[in-house]
Amino acid sequence: MTYTLPPLNALRAFEAAARHLSFKLAAHELHVTPAAVGQQVKALEERLGVRLFERLHKQLILTPAGQAYLPGVSDGFRRIADATSELKPQGAVLLQVGVSGSFDLRRLDLAQFRSAHTDIGLRVLHPAGLHELVEGKIDLLIARGVGHHPGYRCDRIHGDTGLGDWLMAPEGTADCPEVVVFREWLRARSAEAPLANHRLQHAG
Repeated sequence: MTYTLPPLNALRAFEAAARHLSFKLAAHELHVTPAAVGQQVKALEERLGVRLFERLHKQLILTPAGQAYLPGVSDGFRRIADATSELKPQGAVLLQVGVSGSFDLRRLDLAQFRSAHTDIGLRVLHPAGLHELVEGKIDLLIARGVGHHPGYRCDRIHGDTGLGDWLMAPEGTADCPEVVVFREWLRARSAEAPLANHRLQHAG
């Protein structure tokens, strides 16, 4: 049997936006921009031939079609999530961390984190930048000299002033337990062995 399905990314955008009644909050959850969520929802509406939302001034409202569609879509994602969780070791959470190309991964000693927190699976993308974070390819980004970016929480890794090292996460997921654990570990690690000199040194 072949299932006739709309694009899954568009369905995810609709489902998140419908739960939050906000493109902005949906974007934080999905690690993309509000504009990207809006475009995905618009593409889904065009594909289905129905309007799913009424877009009022600073307000998003589900149409009757959207209200009827949401429970089935949410239930479908819930079933997929449940089936997926059964394939993972009990309690394991995957955290995807991006690291700027200027960092020497050896300075981070991520093996120490993995040993101390066996319940959190750690996957590292290096090099990585803001693009990978916005596109949802990573959950966190370790970068240098960022300081502020709309829609993202930027935490200084160490207490020095001036140009420094930052841990970036979407505002919507910045306080997830596994993110908090990694942030606290990274700060403790930095206090023991500051990352200020982590940049790769080139001979000559």
